[in-house]
Amino acid sequence: MRARALRPVLAALLLAAGCVAETKLLPPATVPTTPGGSVVAESQGVRLVANGDAWRGRPSDLEHVVTPVGVRLENQSGRPLRVDPKDFTLVGGTSRFQYAALSPFELRQEGYTAVGGSGGGNVSLSLGVGVGVPLGWGPYGSMYAWGGPHWGPGWYDSWYGYGPGFWGPGFYDPYYYWAPPEPLPTRDMVRKALPEGTLDMGGTLSGFLYFQSVSPQEGRVTLQARLVDARTGEQFGTLSIPFDVHA
Repeated sequence: MRARALRPVLAALLLAAGCVAETKLLPPATVPTTPGGSVVAESQGVRLVANGDAWRGRPSDLEHVVTPVGVRLENQSGRPLRVDPKDFTLVGGTSRFQYAALSPFELRQEGYTAVGGSGGGNVSLSLGVGVGVPLGWGPYGSMYAWGGPHWGPGWYDSWYGYGPGFWGPGFYDPYYYWAPPEPLPTRDMVRKALPEGTLDMGGTLSGFLYFQSVSPQEGRVTLQARLVDARTGEQFGTLSIPFDVHA
């Protein structure tokens, strides 16, 4: 059964709890690759080139939320090829779960957000001594931060837990400051996405597919692509590429 994305509330809870691990898809050692580290499969005159570690864009922490896979399709099949995210899945080697490829529109509809905003990491480290005031989402101020006082909104953690944000200087225990979560898809994601439509005979098309986040427990997944005639809707072949899952 083809499952869809996690509900936004559940996804937010998992992210807040730190339960969503970053996973990368790398070629198995026994599988030949291109000089760029991609894996190639061919069938019925269609060539699929895939790379599970190719994302270089905004947000930089995208692998914490979805599993991006860069693909290139080359069509020498003698017929127009339909290009649709629904024709691609990642099949779990352990669970046999089918991770769906989501279009940028579906990511927006499901309410996906980047974990740490566009920066994808800590912005500043504040130093001081804690006063026991809970810190949380909201504007903050610190008398001790790299580069001088820092003021502004952000996600921040504290030894004392989470609580309402506030304005004002103070002495705090060390904490990391993150940019607020950024709604997906970003412009980079939309621009880099694999275009949907029809790939004519002799044509080449490349871009990223955004799959539901792969569990690090899978060990291995297989990228499967259905080859569908754009004129008739007939499936005329399947392409498969294996990847090892690295957390």
